[in-house]
Amino acid sequence: MAKVFTIPVAPQIGRRLRERPSDPRYVDGQRLLVEAMKYLAQSDPVANRDAVELLSEHVRTKFRMTDSPLA
Repeated sequence: MAKVFTIPVAPQIGRRLRERPSDPRYVDGQRLLVEAMKYLAQSDPVANRDAVELLSEHVRTKFRMTDSPLA
């Protein structure tokens, strides 16, 4: 049986996180997906539930949390 060894590493307190420049394409993509979800939910919520869930999962997993389609 293999053993797993962990080597603790102390965090660097003074290290700053790298700033990511905002890219308007991310926000535009989110806005488009949100509009698609709204349209699908308004036209037929029961029949389009799977499609809305798929788009919602894509928005939650593929986009950065700092980007907002509501801005």
